[in-house]
Amino acid sequence: MAGGIGAGIGLVGYLAVSRLLQHLLFGVSPIDPISFIGALILLMSVAAITCILPALRATRIDPMVALRDE
Repeated sequence: MAGGIGAGIGLVGYLAVSRLLQHLLFGVSPIDPISFIGALILLMSVAAITCILPALRATRIDPMVALRDE
């Protein structure tokens, strides 16, 4: 959820400053849908992996053992 909110805020921010960054982009238009989609897929994949890995690790722990440790 937070990754989606961050991606939305980043997209709006980039669209706001895209004209300022236009001279830094070589061979790509400032509003290139393929670049946006590629970056979005990459960032959302990383966010999903960082959420899934700790959850999978937590499912391997016996709840009674975790409660006894506290």
